[in-house]
Amino acid sequence: MKTVPDNNIHMLGSTEKKKPSLSFIVPAMNEEKTLATLFEGIKNQAEKVSSRWEVIFIDDGSSDTSWDVMLNLAYVHSENVSAFRFRHNRGKADALALGYREAKGDIVFTMDADLQDDPKEIPRFLEKLEEGYDIVSGYKKKRHDPWHKVLPSRVFNAVLSRLVDVHLHDHNCGFKAYRAEVLESIPMYGDMHRMVPSLASFNGYKTGEIVVEHHPRLHGVSKYGWGRIAIGVMDMTTVSFLKKFRDSPMHYAGKAAFLLMAVGVLQLFGAVVLMVLGKDSGVLMTTGSMSALTGFLTLNQGILMENSTHERMKSKRVLPITESHRHKTAFETVDEDDYSKSISNFQTA
Repeated sequence: MKTVPDNNIHMLGSTEKKKPSLSFIVPAMNEEKTLATLFEGIKNQAEKVSSRWEVIFIDDGSSDTSWDVMLNLAYVHSENVSAFRFRHNRGKADALALGYREAKGDIVFTMDADLQDDPKEIPRFLEKLEEGYDIVSGYKKKRHDPWHKVLPSRVFNAVLSRLVDVHLHDHNCGFKAYRAEVLESIPMYGDMHRMVPSLASFNGYKTGEIVVEHHPRLHGVSKYGWGRIAIGVMDMTTVSFLKKFRDSPMHYAGKAAFLLMAVGVLQLFGAVVLMVLGKDSGVLMTTGSMSALTGFLTLNQGILMENSTHERMKSKRVLPITESHRHKTAFETVDEDDYSKSISNFQTA
């Protein structure tokens, strides 16, 4: 009789739970004064919680000596440090995309290089992951940033949480921990690094949050300006659209198209009535024609998007399956010799 193996029984009599391997991705631009200190902090914590860990530095177009510092760390700590350098500034999303590709750990951390993220929080991230989360995001409850950076961030987080149903106080926080499988399923481009928990929710991954200490910046300057607000609004709109219509774009385009065409038809009808009454109908005729034509073009665009989605679904569709159990015998081919032996044994018995 087959029995289901007890997951609580460890092989070879071992009762110690295997420690996960860790990867730390640190994008940096002009952070020469902070990199060595940050590495020592990560090293001290990583050695306490894992026997296998790595730090991946990405120089995102620095004009100071950040690359030299990274190379020195990679030379001195060759077993644990990798360093990559872009020819020019590519932005945080591209830096993280490179880090995701190179990371080998079971758990992947992302951290800013400005020392505002404290490596002492690393064990707490791991503890939160153990509660069953796939992503843990930091929450800088007490921020050492100017008001014109904090206020837009608070509004952005509140609106995004409502739109995508991933309720975090601080979507923007760069200090996060992920299970490696999460990052394998998410494309990283543009400024979508702030949207990873939202994008991951499409595949059913769960995000938790812990309050982290946020230190004031001691060196360098912030890389973010007012333009970030507009970019955040656009990215938020993109994620909201993808959540609702990524697999059925015609549902979005069709509604807009039929609304435009309905408005156009009503305006054209009104123009005809005015013509019958001998009044000027030029404005309604023009706007009605434009509305109807725009609706028709929108409908055609929706058909093209739907066709593209159809082809994507045929070629590769990823479904968020987290566990499975397949039968072993119903459709397996039975070897004729084995079948004859089994019949003979049955008849003998």
